[in-house]
Amino acid sequence: MKLLRKPTATGFVLFLLCLMYLITYIDRVNIATAAEPIRKEFHLSDTKLGLAFSAFGYAYLLLQVFGGWIADRFGPRKTLTLSGLVWAGATILTGAVSGLWSLFSARLLLGIGEGATFPTATRAMSNWVPASKRGYAQGITHSFARIGNAVAPPLVVALIAWTGWRGSFVALGLVSIIWVLVWGLYFRDDPREHKSVTPAEVGTLPSYRGGLKQRPPTPWGPLTARMIPVIVVYFCYGWTLWLYLTWLPQFLLRSFGLNLKRSALFSMGVFFGGVVGDTLGGIISDSILHRTGNIVRARSHLVFVSLVGSLICLVPVLFVHNIYWIALCLTGAFFFLELTIGPIWAIPMDIAPAYSGTASGLMNSGSALAAIVSPLVFGIIIDRTHNWSLPFVGSIGLLAFGAILSFWMRPEKPLELPARHDDAKPAPATAAGT
Repeated sequence: MKLLRKPTATGFVLFLLCLMYLITYIDRVNIATAAEPIRKEFHLSDTKLGLAFSAFGYAYLLLQVFGGWIADRFGPRKTLTLSGLVWAGATILTGAVSGLWSLFSARLLLGIGEGATFPTATRAMSNWVPASKRGYAQGITHSFARIGNAVAPPLVVALIAWTGWRGSFVALGLVSIIWVLVWGLYFRDDPREHKSVTPAEVGTLPSYRGGLKQRPPTPWGPLTARMIPVIVVYFCYGWTLWLYLTWLPQFLLRSFGLNLKRSALFSMGVFFGGVVGDTLGGIISDSILHRTGNIVRARSHLVFVSLVGSLICLVPVLFVHNIYWIALCLTGAFFFLELTIGPIWAIPMDIAPAYSGTASGLMNSGSALAAIVSPLVFGIIIDRTHNWSLPFVGSIGLLAFGAILSFWMRPEKPLELPARHDDAKPAPATAAGT
């Protein structure tokens, strides 16, 4: 009896995507931990620091829809390989910046590199993951993103102690290059062209939807109209997410007088709440779909519960001033916030599986817009009021609005396409997990 089984091709592709989510999130949030030595070296105000944080979001927003379209047209293999080279280069260049505007430019370039990654990953999953496991696949990949959030603070602190804050960016960029090489060599857009895919795996997969010459033109108008409620809900989610990703270490360090090492440890604990939330969100979503066959309960209703739960946990942050209670409330709020991910990232594949890259890019543009506005607004509020709890009032209001709007997402109504209807409706669920 073999103790270790050789991983299946579909399992290894999902693992590679998990690693991509982990690496890209480390590369996008490493600046939050390195912010204090950067702020001191370049003499930045909180507003200027918030501007540097927001630079990532400008290119990230522009690349969401366009990047998803590229993935739909030219395939995830080429798209992620090129994207990976750009984000790796941007991370390395961050170690060479000389002031605010070169830092802004490096973060802008990082946004260009990472802008297409999540829509492209969704495009890859639409061919490599059975329809009944879409929630799980989105949940587990995003849980690796939150592992990236969790390990980034202590990892970056350790790298700063070893090589300085500049060297920490160079080291992380080199790790990204290794991932790019493995992805480009191993992945194939069509699973049936991969030498390691078995007939049993092929039997569980949806029909291959190719790119460029194998599909009708993208129905931009109908697709955008269907995705608007999802985009707005995801903006409401993203507002709070980006407060965590960009300002959490600074919030803990400066609001409670922690040193860099202790703020990193508290940040890690908060982010691990998101790891659990991401994983459970996908499992719960697929489980509801399997038991009830009701995709609205599995997606929209679960998003509603998640956003309301996050809202409730954030309210005490406005009134409690003990670091341990604050950390507990923030962890609970982040857990529920991330419970949203599995169901909401499955919705683009439910609504438009043939255009899942474009649809998920449209959806993620909501979070990308929040990545621009949320960190900058936080910095402005802190500079003007010096009240580190006040920015969370906006989070509470937007979470409430997103929860209400979640009932308009309608994942049970697939987009009617001019051609190919072979996977317009989700297949009957068989199990959650792989």
